[in-house]
Amino acid sequence: MTFQVGDKVIYPNHGLGIVERIEEKTILGTTCGFFHLRIVSNDTTVLVPVANVDGVGLRKAITDDEVERLFTLLSDGKIDNHQNWKGRFKDNSDKMRTGSIYDMADVLKSLTFLSKSKSLSFREKRMLDRAKALIISEISEVIREKALAVEERVDQALEKCFVLKARNMARTASRSKITKTVKAVAVVAVPRRAAARAS
Repeated sequence: MTFQVGDKVIYPNHGLGIVERIEEKTILGTTCGFFHLRIVSNDTTVLVPVANVDGVGLRKAITDDEVERLFTLLSDGKIDNHQNWKGRFKDNSDKMRTGSIYDMADVLKSLTFLSKSKSLSFREKRMLDRAKALIISEISEVIREKALAVEERVDQALEKCFVLKARNMARTASRSKITKTVKAVAVVAVPRRAAARAS
């Protein structure tokens, strides 16, 4: 993927950056092209080798249309539920490394949902805060709204997600109860019929 000066890009785990310059540098006798990125959140400059763009997961910021798709994803009621801490942490770490905002949305949903029922470990709490901050800063920059207003929309979407999840869980539990009752009635009815035939 190629970028131009002025492009808004996402550098995984650093957040939103702006391509300020593209230049060639000679290091140890090898000439390489570099993107100069200004990271918006802390106003630092990062150099990314042009040849290593895919390796580090550098990508363009999402579009306005994708913002709406993201809010739909955040509120859809589907949440990854890992019971095993190690497996959950590995999956979430892998998702954070991809740099995909949709992967980060999955992390945000699952860890926020988990935090409502139990305390998160320090590392998971930090990952949750990071995912939320990166999502908010990208949306805020794309739709040019203040971070606080974006955070409110993100929180509302998550609330909607948890309500849907709770409804789905209640429906599943209710179906499971009905199935068990039907099976129990069938088990009782069969011996009675057999007994009636015998008499």
